[in-house]
Amino acid sequence: MSDHQAQDLLSRRYRVMGHHTPLFYEKPLQLVRGEGVWLWDSEGKRYLDVYNNVPHVGHCNPRVVEALSRQASTLNIHTRYLHNNIVDYLERLTATFDDGLQMAMLTCTGSESNELALRMARYCTGGQGIIVTDFAYHGNTEAVAEIGTGFMPESRTTKRVKAFPIPDSYRGIDGLTGEALAQAYADRVQQAIDQFHAEGIKVAGILVCPDFANEGLLNVPAGFLEQAVAKVRQAGGVFIADEVQVGFGRSGKHFWAHQWYDLTPDIVTMGKPMGNGHPLAGVVARPEMIEAFSKESMYFNTFGGNPVSCAVGMAVLDVLEQDNLMQNALTTGAYVTEGLRKLQHKHELIGEVRDLGMFFAVELVRDRTSKAPAKAEARRIINRMRDKGVLISTIGVHDSILKLRPPMPFQPEHADILLQTLDQVLIEMEGGV
Repeated sequence: MSDHQAQDLLSRRYRVMGHHTPLFYEKPLQLVRGEGVWLWDSEGKRYLDVYNNVPHVGHCNPRVVEALSRQASTLNIHTRYLHNNIVDYLERLTATFDDGLQMAMLTCTGSESNELALRMARYCTGGQGIIVTDFAYHGNTEAVAEIGTGFMPESRTTKRVKAFPIPDSYRGIDGLTGEALAQAYADRVQQAIDQFHAEGIKVAGILVCPDFANEGLLNVPAGFLEQAVAKVRQAGGVFIADEVQVGFGRSGKHFWAHQWYDLTPDIVTMGKPMGNGHPLAGVVARPEMIEAFSKESMYFNTFGGNPVSCAVGMAVLDVLEQDNLMQNALTTGAYVTEGLRKLQHKHELIGEVRDLGMFFAVELVRDRTSKAPAKAEARRIINRMRDKGVLISTIGVHDSILKLRPPMPFQPEHADILLQTLDQVLIEMEGGV
């Protein structure tokens, strides 16, 4: 595609989608094909995808595509009819959770899942107050935007949401470390509970990503989340774990990110990678909560849980198991982390490297002592990486953390391309190129 054609397509997009619909990169990328960990643009250039978790088992995975096509050519209905696919799928899905989380409800998006979780938590507890981090993002429906302290205007006016500082062991608070830092953050959660009580609002729950991905894939102070959840439960609330980013084995050691902690959620929400790009999402919760809520609300979703979606979901689970992708997340993940830490020793711009299986965050700082965020540098890096054929993005409060979250089939040979390219870009920046 010529520059003129690209500009024409962009202008047409502005006319029908507006000027503020987000686009990646200074020079927007038109993608036309994907396979595994690779993407191709309209000019035939190939890019290594080190960002997208939606194609969890690889872009256009042939087994997933075949399962979708086979069921779509046979029958597609909603869940008011009996069908083996939904029951078979949910039996297999819930078997990956701890005892007590053995019932599910299916939706189409993570936003729907989180909204359903909020409704269930509020109904079952009789409370309204929800506690989140001060840089949260959990979707874009009205109810979920209310808890979107990172981006959403609704969160600035609501009385039903309180936030606590992101539990960040790298930057911390008051110079504290270790147990003292964990306690300090847990005390901030207690402050939110106390504020709700002072305003006459009963606590319904705390909703966080167990990986704290949007906040920067944080190294959470040990013991913090267990303490925070205990305080919320003591106040009558429940714990909702948003597993959209690191669920389905991405952490490598566990199928779900919350299983790294010594606690079990009351509700778990899922989305994006669940269908490898197909709109499949869901909620798993304690059976007594689902039974009580659904008895009164008669939850029904026309497309959530249809036979095609469940066939896709089952195929994703098949590929994860048959291709041993959780083990790959551990081994290749460790390989990437080692390479990133070598780059950290070489380049002063890298303040900290964080990892969780096949998910990595590289915090960029202008000075390692002051830890001043390197936001402009991060923006330059992701655009130069794009120019060189590697796709990454940024996250965090200051948008200064490189976000590396490739599809699960990512291999060491792909990691070498990522690491070599990032090294080249960092050398360019240090040289003022």
